[in-house]
Amino acid sequence: MKGASSIPAVAIIPSPLFLRRFKVILFLLWGLCCCKIGWDSVMRMSVDLRDLFLYEAFLYYNPLLLVALMIWLWGVNLWVFEQSSVNYARVFDLSQTHLSYREIWTCATWLTLIVPTSMTAYLYLYSHGEVSLAASQPVLLYAILLMILLSPFDMFYLSSRFFFLRTTWRIILPLQAITFPDFFMADIFTSMSKVFSDLERSGCRMLHRQVATIAWFEADSICGSHSVVIPLVLVLPYLCRFFQCLRQYKDTKEKTCLLNALKYSTAVPVVFLSALKYHVFPDLWISFYRPLWLLSSVVNSLYSFYWDIKRDWDLSILTRIFMFKNPSVLTNLLYGRSWVYYWVLGSNLVLRCTWTYKLSAHLRHNYLTVFAITALEMVRRFQWVFFRVENEWNKMTAKQNFEMSSDMLPSEADRLLDSNSHKV
Repeated sequence: MKGASSIPAVAIIPSPLFLRRFKVILFLLWGLCCCKIGWDSVMRMSVDLRDLFLYEAFLYYNPLLLVALMIWLWGVNLWVFEQSSVNYARVFDLSQTHLSYREIWTCATWLTLIVPTSMTAYLYLYSHGEVSLAASQPVLLYAILLMILLSPFDMFYLSSRFFFLRTTWRIILPLQAITFPDFFMADIFTSMSKVFSDLERSGCRMLHRQVATIAWFEADSICGSHSVVIPLVLVLPYLCRFFQCLRQYKDTKEKTCLLNALKYSTAVPVVFLSALKYHVFPDLWISFYRPLWLLSSVVNSLYSFYWDIKRDWDLSILTRIFMFKNPSVLTNLLYGRSWVYYWVLGSNLVLRCTWTYKLSAHLRHNYLTVFAITALEMVRRFQWVFFRVENEWNKMTAKQNFEMSSDMLPSEADRLLDSNSHKV
């Protein structure tokens, strides 16, 4: 219409707060749907097969859920580091394109969405008689995640995946000088030894086509619960860390490295004495090997606790990490508070003692208890990361300050020349 004023179209863009709330609502609805479908699927099964089937489904998906938990917690670590004065990128010698905490949380979100969705599909299809389709769900999930991790194409954070794979290779074969990222990630791997064991059991059943069957239920089968591979995988992260310490001693000649190697070696008897339960007579296990297992568990827990407090952390500046650049509620709650000392010491001691439970092959049938203890071990490692990285950053800054002060001091020749210019 002539003479009519044209009104420009204004794009309505929702606020970030609205989008965030909308995503949270969708996430909760998705979680409720998965729980409802999964519960109904389990209730369709007979009572005698229900617990056995849940144990199998739990084996395939619990390690990936624990990996997602560790990624979430690592994102929280990075968020705290960015708020404080700790330059974690310099500590780990990261490039400028390293993942931020937001990108870490994005990866964790996708993993948290995909894994329960696959588990729900597995439960639903199996309970409705589609056994072959149900068996394909964990296989497809593992295959997709493995392809993403190993993909050589410039997608899905190629540089970060390459850094992770390269560091993992350096951990497995410590043929070069050990850097901070090498032994830091190896320490995290020791907390995830049960995760690696479950991943190996899952891969074994997939390769031998035992998914959604009871062929693996025979304890002495190749993928059974009495397999000798289980203690070998459980102890592998500790052996890698042990050889790292020996390599460090070769390079530095510091006796502390040998004491650290001794600490990791104390995990070996915990693992193998536990596994002996299935390979010796019951009376011999109860009278001889079980007391040895309990003794080795106590030694390993207390030695590891001592090392955390004495070597890995610096208790004199334990809460400086929470002194944020911009003061917040967390700063007021955590910085300089004495209760943080007691919480860190107490929780670390308790979780160090329960930690050996997950290393014991003869207790793995208590899968819900082991899952909870493994998750708590990751929480312990999560709080360990704060103080370990802060301690390393303090060492780096102290060394830098010392070098700068040394450069500022006049040399002996300068002092002699300066003394000759003085009049007597």
